[in-house]
Amino acid sequence: MSSYADRLAALRQQLSADRLDGFVVPLTDEHMSEYVGSYAQRLAWLTGFEGSAGSAVVLPAEAAIFTDGRYTLQVRAQVDGEQWSFQSVPETSIAAWLKEQAPEGARIGYDPWLHSRSWVKQASEALSARGAELVPVSANPIDKVWSDRPAASNAKLAVHPERLAGRSSADKRQEIADWLTGQGADAAVLAALDSIAWTFNIRGSDVSHTPVALAYALVRSDGTADLFVAGEKVDAELRQHLGNGVRLHERAAFEAALGELAGKTVAVDPERSVAAITQALDKAGAKVVSLRDPTVLSRAIKNEAELAGHRAAQLRDGAAMARFLRWVEVKAPGGALDELAASDKLEALRRENPELKDLSFDSISGAGPNGAIVHYRSSEKTNRKLESGSLYLIDSGGQYEDGTTDITRTLAIGEPTAEMRDRFTRVLKGHIALATAVFPKSTKGGQLDSFARRPLWEAGLDYAHGTGHGVGSFLSVHEGPQRIAPVGGAYAGGDEPLAAGMILSNEPGYYKTGEYGIRIENLVLVVPVTIEGAEKEMLGFETLTFAPIERRLVDVALLSDAELAWFNDYHRQVRERIGPQLEGEERQWLERQCAPLSR
Repeated sequence: MSSYADRLAALRQQLSADRLDGFVVPLTDEHMSEYVGSYAQRLAWLTGFEGSAGSAVVLPAEAAIFTDGRYTLQVRAQVDGEQWSFQSVPETSIAAWLKEQAPEGARIGYDPWLHSRSWVKQASEALSARGAELVPVSANPIDKVWSDRPAASNAKLAVHPERLAGRSSADKRQEIADWLTGQGADAAVLAALDSIAWTFNIRGSDVSHTPVALAYALVRSDGTADLFVAGEKVDAELRQHLGNGVRLHERAAFEAALGELAGKTVAVDPERSVAAITQALDKAGAKVVSLRDPTVLSRAIKNEAELAGHRAAQLRDGAAMARFLRWVEVKAPGGALDELAASDKLEALRRENPELKDLSFDSISGAGPNGAIVHYRSSEKTNRKLESGSLYLIDSGGQYEDGTTDITRTLAIGEPTAEMRDRFTRVLKGHIALATAVFPKSTKGGQLDSFARRPLWEAGLDYAHGTGHGVGSFLSVHEGPQRIAPVGGAYAGGDEPLAAGMILSNEPGYYKTGEYGIRIENLVLVVPVTIEGAEKEMLGFETLTFAPIERRLVDVALLSDAELAWFNDYHRQVRERIGPQLEGEERQWLERQCAPLSR
């Protein structure tokens, strides 16, 4: 089909053939993943939207696409407004929209392998108010009309060595078994791909930029486990690594295996498992207990081996980033440098290091107004030059075997305006406020979010995304449960207490539609803080990312003495940590960029 209009028409025709009056299309896979393999990019195929979060609903005469504030500009640039209406979440949920728009008595289809149980309940209740019903489908109607849909990856699994993992898989499985015993449960379903990778100390390449493999697992209360993964992915080395305590099955056998758990008490994470899993367990006669995936917190709190690896990865990545920043400074004044060439150069510099396995996500390389699109992805169609008098935003990261990185820098191309410097400095002040925060143990990420926003709020400004997300250890660049974000709304996770050992991003920003975007992002580690005379346990942040921050955009008059001291001390650390990896003109450039700022 040559156009998105044709695809929408074909889907409607298929729905009619399936006796359905509508269908809900989420951007996820059978594992509730944020980033999905090409075979699961149904929303992008249907609408053209290339963001990492969104959903759509197709009715006979209407169609709507739902995105949050990060994608307000992007969705309108990529999706045909004549075919689709644009809905903003959390202001308008799919359930609320269906309650208003679904035809009375309608049959609205959904794929139970792509939705959570709570969503099914919410949508069913909303539709019942109109005399309509939510209908599970056995075969996704998009797959029926997507004639050239890619096959799921069959790439081999790889062993993640214990020296980097810090713990054996057997030890992790025993921890889960002890937890199950404490909960009075017989088994736990692991459906999230990063949970499976972490538990079994394995990695894969089935999802672009995220080293996970398509699999399911059942971990038993005796410490053994059943791993469901395509047989062609497994070799002798992996079998030996897993040992006798892990039974291997084809991934396609997972649903049938759930049917064999009659009479068993099975722990299922309602946020990380699709409705089809609990439906199969209910049908089998198992007792389902809704509990958070037991690996989530253990995975989020990094051990000493993981932290040592992350710090090493950051130094490599910081050197590549410094070389890139100098390269842009040299090349941009010629007027020929564009977004794609810039991001390609950064990737090439990272790949000079043999320890790089992949990027951690598609780089966000935004010049001028494209930088105001929070999760922008440059293409041949949208590619812009880095023009004099503009700002350039580059958000990127690397997947190294010992750590996952994520960094954003904003650069002045030519002479910045006074407004640009003001906005950048306010973002910097918010970044420093969070980096230097000291807070009681058990403080939630949502309680810290306003630290980063206050300098912008004081000027009547804000940004429409969370301030920080968790980061995995050679796993997903977006890892839960911790986040620094407003509690509730579109930024789930801000209500998770922060704990020592968690890694998060610190990334406030400002975006002026049609003109420019600003973001400053470092990764930080939650650490204990010792305060003489303190009456409770306190925590703070250790900055992990080291690369120069654009000094030409800093309005020193807006910085307090403490903020200026932080900026200068940060660049002292950049010089000391990154400098030894650079030579010649690159080293000289770094020395200049890290020289102290003064009033």
